[in-house]
Parts: sequence; C-alpha cells; structure tokens
Amino acid sequence: MILANGTVYETSEQNRLLDTLEQEIDRTRATLTLDPETVIRAVSVLRQRVLDGAFRDLIASFLTDSPDHYIQLAADFMDGDSLRYRMAREFGKEFAAEEHVTPPYGVSGATVRFMPLGTLFHIAAGNMDGLPAFSVLEGLLTGNVNVLKLPQADNGLTVEIFRQLIAIEPTLAPFIYVFDTPSSDVTAMRRMAEMSDGIVVWGGDGAVSAVRALAPTGAKLIEWGHKLGFAYISGYENKEAELQALADHILESRQLLCSSCQTVYLDTERMDDVRAFCREFLPYLDQAARNYPIREVGAVAEMTLRRYTERLERAIGGQDANDGRETFRGNTVSLTACPDSELELSYMYGNPLVKRLPQKDLLPTLRRAKGTLQTAGLLCPPDRRAALSDLLARAGVDRIMRAGHMSVTFCGEAHDGEYPLRRYTRVVNMED
Repeated sequence: MILANGTVYETSEQNRLLDTLEQEIDRTRATLTLDPETVIRAVSVLRQRVLDGAFRDLIASFLTDSPDHYIQLAADFMDGDSLRYRMAREFGKEFAAEEHVTPPYGVSGATVRFMPLGTLFHIAAGNMDGLPAFSVLEGLLTGNVNVLKLPQADNGLTVEIFRQLIAIEPTLAPFIYVFDTPSSDVTAMRRMAEMSDGIVVWGGDGAVSAVRALAPTGAKLIEWGHKLGFAYISGYENKEAELQALADHILESRQLLCSSCQTVYLDTERMDDVRAFCREFLPYLDQAARNYPIREVGAVAEMTLRRYTERLERAIGGQDANDGRETFRGNTVSLTACPDSELELSYMYGNPLVKRLPQKDLLPTLRRAKGTLQTAGLLCPPDRRAALSDLLARAGVDRIMRAGHMSVTFCGEAHDGEYPLRRYTRVVNMED
C-alpha cells in the first residue's frame, strides 16, 4: 500500500505518483508551514488510541513477545509533554521563533531562525529502535515534508498509523508520503532521494553504503547505523542485584537492540578471572531465561545454525574450532570466554561474550570500535563511578548506564551522541 497526501493507493500506482510528487512537495513547501504544536496535539490524540488498543493486533502480529510493553514505550514517546520537552531541550526556545542579533562585526543586525531541512527521505529498518512511524514523527515535529520507504517487515501498521493521524489532523496530509517500495527497486528509491534535502537511513553498514551510492550530491545523509553495547565490570555496589539486573537486561532485550549488552568486559588481565566470572554469572543468566523465556523458535534456530556454521567454516579453514574460546552452557543460554578484547556482536538471545579489558587498555581498545560504540552498562563501586564514566566517555561511548538500564531511555536524551531533531533542521540568517 501507498499513502500519498492522505489517500491510500495500490502499490501499482507507485510510478504514476512519483511522476508528480516533486511538484506536490514544492507547492506544499512554498505555501504551507507546519506548526509543531499542531503535530503534538494530533499525536496526543493518536497516543490515546494506541493505549486503548487500536493498533494492538497489528503490533502483536509482528511483535509476538511483550506487545503491551512495546505499546507503553510507544505511548511514552508520543506523550505531548514529552514531545514539548524534547523540542525545548534540543532547540532551547520555541521552534521557528526569530531571534534578532547584533553581531560585533560585519552587519549591523540580523535575524536568525531554525527552519526545516525541507524534504526528508526516510529509509527505515524493521527493528523496534527504527520503527518507521517514529522517524517520520520526528520529521513532522521539525516541519519537514516526509517521504518514507517502508521496511519489508512492515505489515500495514505504519500506513494505518498515519491514516488515522491525518484523519485527526487533515493539515498533516501533504507532509506525509509512505511507499512500500522494495529495496531492490533502486530506480524508484533514487527518484525519492533526488527530490530530498536529507536522507534518513536506519540500518547496518550494508544499508548505509547502499544509500550513499544513490544519494545525490548536496543531500544531507543522516545515518542511524547499527551500534554495539557492552557491560564493563570493575567491582560492585550490590553484586547480586547488579548481576541479576544485567542478566535480566540481556534476556529481556534479546540482545537485539543497539543498546543491548553483547560483550561483558572485566577489569582484569587474567583469563582465570574470565572463566571464574562465567561460572559465577551463568546461574544468573539461567534465572533471567526463566524470567524472560524466549518463545521465538525461529530466532533460536537461527542462533544455533550460526554457531554450527561458524564452527564448520573454521574447521574447513584449518582453524581451531574455538580459537581459544571456551563456552559455558546453561539450560538455554551460554557464556563464551574469549582470549581477545575486541568489541563484537554476540550470538544474541542470551549468549553474551566475556572478555578481559583492564583500565589501562580501555581507551585504545574501544577506539578501535569507534564506529559502533553506543551504550556501556557500568558496574563498579560508587566512589569509582565518576572516574570510570569519564574514561568511557573519553573513549567514545555515548551512553553510560547502570547494569539493568542499558536499554532504558529517558525523555530528551541524545541518540547516538546527537540530538535527532536538530539534524532535521537548518539555521537561516537574514540581514535586517
């Protein structure tokens, strides 16, 4: 399905709609202005429908585990007070308000204001962090016209969300265009990119590289790529509670989020300490698996197949099947003690890696992963938290959280070290 200017069309209408899309967008940008408060009021009404269960069946159809938890997260994002707080936090004043300045040299006076980047082309991933509707809502808050290419996994939820949002506030219609274009249709994607001032891409390195290849000169590329989270343990404040909180986080998030713990780093140089930790932590991980059972049969099968394939490839290549790694297996989970210190993706679904990383090696080791750093879950005594947090921040980590809060977000926080709404705007200077 396609949603264009408030009307739903069949996929077969794509090329006809694209033929006139730029002219429609130009008319909108030349004559209409989207006030953030208009967006916020409409989203607030839609939020109540979400809480009342209007989209529950669609959400549950692709999110089989904890749909109610996800619905609450979506409602928190859509809360009117939260959206107003975000706007104030990121822009420091009313968006689009003019500020008159008298520079010390150059001109005698000027007017400065934030304005929309213009037209945003959103290429969305299908995971929860990159839910397509959230990306477009951020574009609407900043007054942009939004063209969205849906991910393959979308099941009609996004079109229904925006169909209802436009019914609530019809003035939003010319600012929203949703296409179910497959990623293989490079010609259509290039046409969308060419009419855009900014391209918002969610996904891994392959997706980002592909978008760079089709992005026209002059378009701003706004990348929200895949990141890796890790825990760093250098002592404890409340050992039992912190280890259980970390284990619960690992199983509850399934290690699928950018903020999920993939590797557990220990502040030690000894492999014996790594093995001892694995033996000690495994019961906590088993308990977490009982608290948050994995019911996705396909996901478990995929993880098992990945393990088998990796071992087979190493054997064929003449490498030791484990490369010095030792696996500690629980009932449905595992810990892998690794001799190296590199940050990497784990097998997920309750199978983190455990590695050594003494403080003296922390910064140079993490700097080698600078393109993928995001969240660290820090476990340490209270009197060392400030110093270790500072060291992690200097190494390039953007979020430093407590063990069980690695994937917990708060209103107004930055995303991957940047304020998202600001990336969707530009600053205009006008001489008086």
